[in-house]
Amino acid sequence: MQAPVAPKNRLEFLNTRPPPNYVAGLGRGATGFTTRSDIGPARAAPDLPDRSAAAVGAAAGPSGVGRGRGKGPGEEEEEEEAEDKGYDENQKFDEFEGNDVGLFASAEYDEEDKEADAVWDEIDKRMDSRRKDRREARLKEEIEKYRASNPKITEQFADLKRKLVTLSAAEWDSIPEIGDYSSRNKKKRFESYVPVPDTLLEKARQEKEHVTALDPKSRAVGGTETPYSQTPDLTAVGEGRGTVLSLKLDRLSDSVSGLTVVDPKGYLTDLKSMKITSDAEISDIKKARLLLKSVIQTNPKHPPGWIAAARLEEVAGKIQVARDLIKKGCDECPKNEDVWIEACRLANPDEARSVIAKGVKAIPNSVKLWMQAAKLEHDVGLKSKVLRKGLENIPDSVRLWKAVVELANEEDAKMLLQRAVECCPLHVELWLALARLEKYDAAKKVLNKAREKLPKEPAIWITAAKLEEANGNVNMVGKIIERGIRALQKEHVEIDREAWMKDAEAAERSGSVATCNAIISNTIGIGVEEEDRKVTWVADAEECKKRGSIETARAIYSHALGVFLTKKSIWLKAAQLEKAHGTRESLDALLRKAVMYTPQAEVLWLMGAKEKWLAGDVPAARKILQEAYAAIPDSEEIWLAAFKLEFENNEPERARMLLAKAREKEGGTERVWMKSAVVERELKNVDEERRLLDEGLRLFPTFFKLWLMLGQLEERLNRLQQAKEVYEMGLKQCANSTPLWLSLASLEERMSGLSKVRAVLTMARKRNPKNPELWLAAVRAESRHGSKKEAESLMAKALQECPNSGILWAASIEMAPRPQRKTKSSDAYKKCEHDPHVIAAIGKLFWLDRKVDKARSWLNRAVTLAPDVGDFWGLLYKFELQYGSEDLQEEILKKCVAAEPKHGEKWQPISKAVENSHEPVESILKKLVVALGKEEKAAEDNKH
Repeated sequence: MQAPVAPKNRLEFLNTRPPPNYVAGLGRGATGFTTRSDIGPARAAPDLPDRSAAAVGAAAGPSGVGRGRGKGPGEEEEEEEAEDKGYDENQKFDEFEGNDVGLFASAEYDEEDKEADAVWDEIDKRMDSRRKDRREARLKEEIEKYRASNPKITEQFADLKRKLVTLSAAEWDSIPEIGDYSSRNKKKRFESYVPVPDTLLEKARQEKEHVTALDPKSRAVGGTETPYSQTPDLTAVGEGRGTVLSLKLDRLSDSVSGLTVVDPKGYLTDLKSMKITSDAEISDIKKARLLLKSVIQTNPKHPPGWIAAARLEEVAGKIQVARDLIKKGCDECPKNEDVWIEACRLANPDEARSVIAKGVKAIPNSVKLWMQAAKLEHDVGLKSKVLRKGLENIPDSVRLWKAVVELANEEDAKMLLQRAVECCPLHVELWLALARLEKYDAAKKVLNKAREKLPKEPAIWITAAKLEEANGNVNMVGKIIERGIRALQKEHVEIDREAWMKDAEAAERSGSVATCNAIISNTIGIGVEEEDRKVTWVADAEECKKRGSIETARAIYSHALGVFLTKKSIWLKAAQLEKAHGTRESLDALLRKAVMYTPQAEVLWLMGAKEKWLAGDVPAARKILQEAYAAIPDSEEIWLAAFKLEFENNEPERARMLLAKAREKEGGTERVWMKSAVVERELKNVDEERRLLDEGLRLFPTFFKLWLMLGQLEERLNRLQQAKEVYEMGLKQCANSTPLWLSLASLEERMSGLSKVRAVLTMARKRNPKNPELWLAAVRAESRHGSKKEAESLMAKALQECPNSGILWAASIEMAPRPQRKTKSSDAYKKCEHDPHVIAAIGKLFWLDRKVDKARSWLNRAVTLAPDVGDFWGLLYKFELQYGSEDLQEEILKKCVAAEPKHGEKWQPISKAVENSHEPVESILKKLVVALGKEEKAAEDNKH
């Protein structure tokens, strides 16, 4: 057996050197930590070694390390660690220089070090002075920003203090006194909910009751003493104390020496006169005062400096200082008119005249000072006297001449202007003013003189033309303008077309129509390319029309028609202008001339015939249509217009004859066959109507209106099955006709009920996808039969398929419950901002909420967007009947008649009914309002 090995000491590694980069506990995550006391100056500073000779000598002693003595093992390890780290951990730490403070601690501080420190100090001061202005500006900006974001309480409530001016004395007295509501002064109240005992109630009753007998104790002493046990009335005592206190306070307030004397009115006046200024404003005023003081001291002959200094003192509220400053400014700068005007402004009203008199003496040629002097006078005679005195010193001042002429009467003005044009011969306004005051012959002489003095002035020629027109010489007007333009061109004056057009509009406004026409005819073509003439002239006329210059627009169209005789569009624009702003005679003359040059223009013939018909001259309208037929024999519009003229004037036989001729001519058109059936329907010739419809359908099987009329004929005869067959046959030919599908669905609802309607409308939607009318019909069919959930589901699908359909959104708003309508209308408006159906639906919502002005605005907007839809006119007229005045109702009627609406879901069934075929628009509108009222009443009954 081997001898047992002695166990190895487990702590032996503690005496050995650790491996490089070893950190105790790092492997198991137990890293060491350093506290604040382990670093920095908290450690004891080691004693620095003494390098002096004595110390070195002493180091060789027994306590030091001598030559013959080696270092201890601990000292060697410490030196090795210091050499490895490159610094000594125990050296003193300096906050500014860090651990390097000990590097030069033993070095001597000589003159060179002192000089270097002085140089660096100077450099630091120099760098600091360079950044000083920037730093101070930034600091000032930060302070101002801080004050703006954190204002003082006085600045926050400055505006509220100013509002105290509006308080009356009674309101000021009614302001309650502020009490102490702090929690520390509040006494805790303990509320008790214990029932009141009967004894307390009995005692209260006894105290309140009146006793006529004396108390036994009082009777014992003769009734003259109050018993000691009787309780005093504390309420009465409190009221008495309050009365005494109020008397004392009243007496104090009446006392002159009392501190409570307050005059409410005077106090409010003082508040009003207080100028609230912040600290920043005061400091700014002080700085500005200092700067301006240096300005006027360094350069006392600088007028703006004196004016600015005086205005600064005025702003600061020191008006007397401002007056003294500006007076000094007048002494220093006596030849500057601005200083004198400022002095006049700042002076007292009594002293202002003397100040301005001094100024005028100092600068007699200043127009400003003479005008200011005249302004100070209140009497017209004195003003005129001052201005004439000024004209003696400045005879060529146009401003003074104008001012003195304005104050004079007509005779004096004429004399003054004669002198004025001598002194100021190059000012055209004086010449023109004199010409206007003179009689005809004298005015001509004045204008001739003016033309000699000012050969490049166009206003003189225009005034001459106006003068001739005013005196009845209209023939001379055009010659004068033409001669003037030639003379100006000889003088190399550029003829500005736009400026001359403005002069023409000015002449129209002054009533000189002939001058306006002459200017337009002579200048409208200047500077316009030949190919751009038509477009440019029409645009000019439309702009003039928008500005209300009707005669100018008429003159432009007249000139354009003289150049473009055969242009239908220009004739039409001119006719529209005459229709809107002219007379019937002028319009008739224009249209006669138009059809002479453009005989193939149907619209001009029809407009002329319609104007005659509206004027009540039916024979003249017939004659125009006969001429139109002779000029355009193949025009369908002419045939139909002739038919309408006879039909509307209750001449069915003549209308029938015209349509028969139109059908014979090359078989006619589908519209001719339809109108023929309409005539027979009104005459109640059922067989003839059916024959015409059958023959028309044989010729035009794809014209859906003929199928629709045939189906309606069968429905009127109560032959529902035959009507159904007609609609089905029509849909085979016209599968995309929405009215046919809707008519078939309506018929099926009468015959078979809801299930058949669903089938028809589903088929219609498949054939015509994204058709809002078909979706709306399906939704309404479900609603009529009480299927509210199905109707809402269909509406949701419809809005998904047709998200921009106005009629669907309008129906959706009406279907929604009352609280949801506002949200629904907002969504509808976002999707269809300019759809008239949505606009009208929103208007109805305002109407229901009795917001009259908003409802009127939205309904007016709807009729403006769609004037051809009669339903909106009916809504607006019904609204005005309920809330509007009679004038508004008449205005709506006139606008509706002028618009002549033809369409509308509720309008067409009324207007196209046989009994209403000859009714005027006004009558149909009133019937529509009655129908809308019945519909609303039925809806209300269904709800209840």
